[in-house]
This record gives sequence, structure tokens and C-alpha cells, in this order.
Amino acid sequence: MKAEVPTCQERTSRQPSTILTMPAPAIEIRPASPSDASSIAACLLEAFAPYQSAYTPEAFADTVPTTAQVHLRLQHMNVLVATADGKIVGTISASTNGPLGHLRGMAVLPEWRRTGTAARLLAAIEDWLRTRQCTEITLDTTEPLTRAIAFYEKHGYRRSGNISDFFGMPLIEYIKRL
Repeated sequence: MKAEVPTCQERTSRQPSTILTMPAPAIEIRPASPSDASSIAACLLEAFAPYQSAYTPEAFADTVPTTAQVHLRLQHMNVLVATADGKIVGTISASTNGPLGHLRGMAVLPEWRRTGTAARLLAAIEDWLRTRQCTEITLDTTEPLTRAIAFYEKHGYRRSGNISDFFGMPLIEYIKRL
């Protein structure tokens, strides 16, 4: 007894339709250069814009640096960028003080969230901090950034118990031992 093989039309009518999408461009993580400063400032602004109303004006201004302030970061911190097709889609910065590393200015453009870009940026900066013999990493964040807090906790960061004033709003310190 031979089983009937459905025709092409019968097969396609029974299967859910599939939407073909182009694969996302490859992400490159690299050190930032001075020519990246305006794109880094734009990335930070776009990433944090949805939270502006939850920040005091001074806290928001400190969170989204100007191009000139990014140039200062480039002189005093290790700044990495994530690029796709040559466009900056994410950034993170770190500084060191002996065995302590400190993260600052992590941002990923909204359309690049949930693509692994943030995890790759974090891993790259943590690797750099290890080469500097850092044994602990701190970062500061604010209560409105609930998704960022969950991301950091997923990657091993825990509240240190230190909370300071950040231009009129609580600034919560997280720490990770390497």
C-alpha cells in the first residue's frame, strides 16, 4: 500500500507561511577612535532618550555626554564600540584604579537590543579589564533602567549596597568579582 504524496499546492496550504528576513549584519567590537565621538554621543542619546522623563535634567545631561565630553572620555577611559556595516550601534567605557575597574556609558541602539550586542560589548570590556589585572568591576545605574539592571544581574553583577545621589535621583552601585 503506497502512501499518497501531497501535491506542492497541498503541502504549502497546510504549512504556516514563512517570512524570509535578511540576516543581520555582523557586529564588530573595536576600540573607539576620536572620529567616533559624535556617533558615540548620538548612540548614547538615542539609547537613553526613552528614559529622559524619568531623569532630572542634570542627571540626563551627565548620562548623555556631548561630543566634546566623549572626546574627554576617549582620553581617560577605554571606550569600545559595536559596529554593523560601519555604523556604531553600541558603546561601553571603562576605567581602572588598581584592581578596580569601573564601567560607564553602556548603550545599544533600540533596534539592536536583544541581538547579543550588549553581551558582546560587556564581555569585551571585561576581558580588557582582566588584562589590566582588575579583580572587581563596579558600575552605577538608576532605577528607571530596569532592563539594564536585569541584564547586569544576568551577567553576574550584584548590588553592592552603595547608593548615592545622582543629581537628585538614586544612583545604585553594582559590583562583579572577576
